[in-house]
Amino acid sequence: MSENLQLFATCAKGLEPLLFDELNEIGATDVRQTLAGCWFRGDLALAYRACLWSRLASRVLLKLGECEALRADAVPEAVAATEWETVFSSNRTFIIDFRGQNRDIRHTQFGAQLVKDGIVDRFREIGESRPSVSKDQPDIRINAHLNKDKLTWYLDLSGDSLHRRGYRQEQGTAPLRETLAAGVVLRAGVTRNTQVIMDPFCGSGTLLLEAAMICYDRAPGLTRRGWGFEAWLAHDAQLWQQQLEQAEHRHQQALEESAVRFYGSDTDPKMLAIAEQNAVRLGLAGKCEWQMKAADQITSPVIAAEQEQPPLLVCNPPYGERLGEEVETLLLYRRFGQQLRQQFQGWHAAVLAGDEQLLKRMKLRSSKKYKLYNGALETVLALYDLTKEQPEFTQSQSNDLANRLRKNYQKLEKWAAKEGVSAWRLYDADMPEYNAAVDVYNDFLVIQEYAAPKDIPEAIAKERLWFLLDTLAQELPFNADKMTLKVRQRQSGKQQYQKQQPRGLTTVVNEYNAQFVVNLSDYLDTGLFLDHRWARRELARLSAGKTVLNLFAYTCTASVHAALAGASQVVSVDLSKTYLNWGEDNFQLNKIHSRQHQFIQADCLTWLREQRPQQRFDVIFLDPPTFSNSKRMDDVLDVQKDHPLLLKLAARLLKDDGVILFSNNKRRFKLDEEALSELYLKAEDLTQRSIPLDFSRNKNIHHLYRITSFD
Repeated sequence: MSENLQLFATCAKGLEPLLFDELNEIGATDVRQTLAGCWFRGDLALAYRACLWSRLASRVLLKLGECEALRADAVPEAVAATEWETVFSSNRTFIIDFRGQNRDIRHTQFGAQLVKDGIVDRFREIGESRPSVSKDQPDIRINAHLNKDKLTWYLDLSGDSLHRRGYRQEQGTAPLRETLAAGVVLRAGVTRNTQVIMDPFCGSGTLLLEAAMICYDRAPGLTRRGWGFEAWLAHDAQLWQQQLEQAEHRHQQALEESAVRFYGSDTDPKMLAIAEQNAVRLGLAGKCEWQMKAADQITSPVIAAEQEQPPLLVCNPPYGERLGEEVETLLLYRRFGQQLRQQFQGWHAAVLAGDEQLLKRMKLRSSKKYKLYNGALETVLALYDLTKEQPEFTQSQSNDLANRLRKNYQKLEKWAAKEGVSAWRLYDADMPEYNAAVDVYNDFLVIQEYAAPKDIPEAIAKERLWFLLDTLAQELPFNADKMTLKVRQRQSGKQQYQKQQPRGLTTVVNEYNAQFVVNLSDYLDTGLFLDHRWARRELARLSAGKTVLNLFAYTCTASVHAALAGASQVVSVDLSKTYLNWGEDNFQLNKIHSRQHQFIQADCLTWLREQRPQQRFDVIFLDPPTFSNSKRMDDVLDVQKDHPLLLKLAARLLKDDGVILFSNNKRRFKLDEEALSELYLKAEDLTQRSIPLDFSRNKNIHHLYRITSFD
């Protein structure tokens, strides 16, 4: 076999410099770093060592040929020039992994077909049978890469991706690839001489076990079963066996010499059990100490001053990717940073995070940062030297926000208790740079982020939001697991009631003499419009002994107030079956027997048109959305344009001395009084008196009118 094979090792972006050093260390020559990999040269033994020993490479590829690919029809002929009969036998199965495109080859499937045709043509030309393609565990894997107009094809010596070491048969919900984990611990400074390594978010143990393989000089490929070169005709089984035996000898020798200690902790006992089993598969049973403990409660397992070198803490805390988890994640990083400062003086630490903003919450000064990729997700690895003084730092932001939150809470908590409500608005972008609303629901907080102005960079807006969250956690008596974040911005049509990832965060709130189930996590809104509290109470005042119609009823909170006030009948109409079911739950919660009350799923406009005027109501509560174009609606609804029609249709069902309470949340809404006059209707503007104290800063939060017929 040639002593000068041309090889390419692929890797995740960010790992290229480490891979460059690693290849040089194992004896590769002419190593050249490029994006997502390194070129190198060496003999067959070197190729085997790269497969066996590389902790960072995803694949090791042997270059077989290349050609210009300006025209697609020229590719099969060029590929057929390779002596494929020296690569694998025709009775072997193969697969093509094709990447890249140009003007003539626009799809990877088409590119793979061209390469396959060239291989098959070669076997036919020399009189051999046609080899078969197999997507399921092929014997040979050919990698083809098209860059601009140059096509290069390789034999994949790895077979399966090299990150699959073989020891991790079970894993957590957000696992790190083993190759990335190896890159993290190498950047953190792990060497054969490291003495103490700890991971307080160990999960299934990947970071610790990759570090252990470095400390114990264990080749990461020793546990693997199956390689891409095994069906290669140039494979030298004896030479490969020698590489395996040498690697095993080195590992056993290191096991005898090393006194390194590993400590892993996590809050999930299942993950700890998996970590222990993974260690067993690597032959490292008893080398790691596992314990169940929260990361913000851990303490140093050794006295740092007694160690020959600083102990190392390396971890990958949760990223909080699911909507609503941001607050809990933020506070976790905040507490973890405090724990490192207080309990791990004299240590070195390395923290991998999905967002640099999370690292800022730790309020520690990093000595270095590296950008790495966990699959497609960009991450940041920060290194901290805790042997040096770590004064707690924060950006110079005024105390105005903290003062405002404390002042609002002290004032409004007393007001809400006196008013008899347990759901109220605490903060509504009182300071424009902190552009969010904060609502209290019993002992829960819901933070609704408004879309930032276009001239505010996303990074600045996010930093301000997280400063708000941090301040809320420090200044107010709410636990992190009872705080949830929502992004609130202009919605249209099907987006306006878009369900979020379900978490099931619910509670029952009080509003005067009524109780309501609110869902704080799974929908854009919670099921209770807090600013309409006065309007619901006004409806109750008008409802005793009356028939009531609630249009666009949502979760029927207004209907509950009417029924509790003694309405003889309440009819609730809404397009959503989900919200009507929610409304029925609210009726049951308030012990209202619903036999005389109706819940009707319908498009309100269509339903109004279909009703006979003989069915008439004493009170109609009309609270349409500002805009809706739901697919289930017959028409698009625009409250500014369509409110005269809505009121006309509703008035058909109103008794002569009846009342319509008409509200909406369009900030610049203007009532068409001329159109009302033509309908023999008059309006009394109740807007200002209907805005409660907790919404007093926002005079345009809604509009409310009392509509009656001319005398």
